[in-house]
Amino acid sequence: MPTPPPSEDVQRSTLLHRLAQEAYRRGQFTLSSGRSSEHYVNCKPVSLSGSGLLLLSQAMLKHVEADATAVAGLTLGADPLVSGVAMAAAIANRSLDALIVRKAAKGHGTGAWLEGPRPAKGTIVTVLEDVVTTGGSSLKAVHQIQEAGYRVQRVVTIVDREEGGAAAMQEEGLELISLFRLSEVADYAGALPT
Repeated sequence: MPTPPPSEDVQRSTLLHRLAQEAYRRGQFTLSSGRSSEHYVNCKPVSLSGSGLLLLSQAMLKHVEADATAVAGLTLGADPLVSGVAMAAAIANRSLDALIVRKAAKGHGTGAWLEGPRPAKGTIVTVLEDVVTTGGSSLKAVHQIQEAGYRVQRVVTIVDREEGGAAAMQEEGLELISLFRLSEVADYAGALPT
């Protein structure tokens, strides 16, 4: 029998600590959006660890619409997230499949943009993301999913960098839900002993 998940408060504080310690860096960085920033967040050290993925999956699943048939996200950052959330759903006796959105159409075979079991057309798919800055990567995934015949209403991210992603989603009629804001992670990281 699986261990019950920790309380939401314990889960949140543990995730914040892990993100601040393992995923957050301060310095000079160029982001995938092309912008420069003194803050860098790479969630993969957390999302690719067993205990980190378990916590993230349980936390993100709480924000997936009850009537969603799948979760999906753009490769590479969302790959562990969609798999982990689908598994967390199965453990909770909820049917939810995982889809991975390629950055470009497959150059051979079917030429597919999406990988994974296909739910019925017209059903709801929730998009998962590790970090949202401008929203460009998330919207690329959303558009491919919509083009494949699915409805997207919500994007769930681990960290919102608070640099226009929420507004970009809203312009597309989407809701952005973040587990954390960059300011929370940066403030917590600044309070950690060095």
